[in-house]
Amino acid sequence: MNAWRVSAVAVILAASALYLASAPDLTAALNLAATPDLTATPDLTATPALKVWPTTGASSPARPSFSPGAGAQASAAQPYQERDFLSRTRRLTVEGRRAGEGYWSPDGKRLVFQSEREPGNPFYQIYVLDLTSGDVKRISPGMGKTTCSFFRPGTDEILFSSTHLDPKSKQYQDEELAFRASGKERRYSWDYDPEMDIFAYSEKSRGLKRLTTARGYDAEGSYSPDGQSIVFSSMRDAYNRTLTDREKKALDENPSFFAEIYIMRADGSQQKRLTTVPGYDGGPFFTPDGSRIIWRRFDEQGLIADVWTMKLDGTDAKQITNFGSMSWAPYVHPSGQYVIFASNKLGFENFELFMVDMQGTKEPVRVTYSDGFDGLPVPSPDGTQLAFTSSRSGGEAGQLFLAQWNHQKALEAIRNAPPRIPSKKP
Repeated sequence: MNAWRVSAVAVILAASALYLASAPDLTAALNLAATPDLTATPDLTATPALKVWPTTGASSPARPSFSPGAGAQASAAQPYQERDFLSRTRRLTVEGRRAGEGYWSPDGKRLVFQSEREPGNPFYQIYVLDLTSGDVKRISPGMGKTTCSFFRPGTDEILFSSTHLDPKSKQYQDEELAFRASGKERRYSWDYDPEMDIFAYSEKSRGLKRLTTARGYDAEGSYSPDGQSIVFSSMRDAYNRTLTDREKKALDENPSFFAEIYIMRADGSQQKRLTTVPGYDGGPFFTPDGSRIIWRRFDEQGLIADVWTMKLDGTDAKQITNFGSMSWAPYVHPSGQYVIFASNKLGFENFELFMVDMQGTKEPVRVTYSDGFDGLPVPSPDGTQLAFTSSRSGGEAGQLFLAQWNHQKALEAIRNAPPRIPSKKP
């Protein structure tokens, strides 16, 4: 599809599948045993050092309290900067063309992420990074395309989406490799492969269980906090019925138009559609208490996206942002007090991280200050760190980054944010 002009959704997934930079692999030489200098002021404009400080684990501090603490309030005339929220920012991955979309294990000791680094396969595969040892292992089949992984709480399972069962997988790999070898260039875009299905991988048995079978893109899945349910995005509605001429044109130009939010049991049973609004509904996650779902919703033109929440049955849908831009990849902080998300509010191809209160009553607060792409923010289970994908290391692809997160400063900034400006209805 001519996604860049027809639909701005591709900008996200061009920046997001995302993802940003290139070089050899840092993870093979991580220094995770060094002691960080907690008094140093980080230089966030410098090239990230090839070192990673200790992260959460058995030796890390106890889980902090998330209650708002006292402290000096920032003056309204004094804007916040990235260093107020993020410190000791460091790059975790550099191997391969791009990597990103990292999600934490429940104990905070590992990240599961996607990366283009497999020999003979130019597409994403899924890897697990041990933040203590720096070891990386692939858990996906190595064939086809994969995306959107997530640890299942209380089990040895990790879900991800894959096309490895498509008989044409090897053909598509070879065609993409030949195109890249030709020296030709094109805008990166996500193709919403209709053969993409959700699988659960067992780390103990190394077996894969297929959870979805409907034709159409099934991906962007995540588990509930109790590990019993999965919320995901699907485009199956474009393939399970006869389309009108208008819908056929939409499918050809922008397949994401058909994406809707679904929920199912962790074993793949009881699949139920939750949204019915035209436009791309995707990137869903459960809130920390498991009572609601947070996701991004695009308008029918695919130009504007905002953050929404709803109950698990699809009712009580509430719009959290009204930013007049592409606001997406929302993730709720473990405290349940605010949402961190990405938006191109400051420029069509300049995605920055922002945060907003859970009710969306305040104007979003800017978190990052780096040209290019900062997106896909995921707080650690104890809320003290933030994994995100960024192009700040250079290049047009992207890599996975990790930083210390200042929760108290985030609460302060949100508390000081002005009320949200009401939307102007025509």
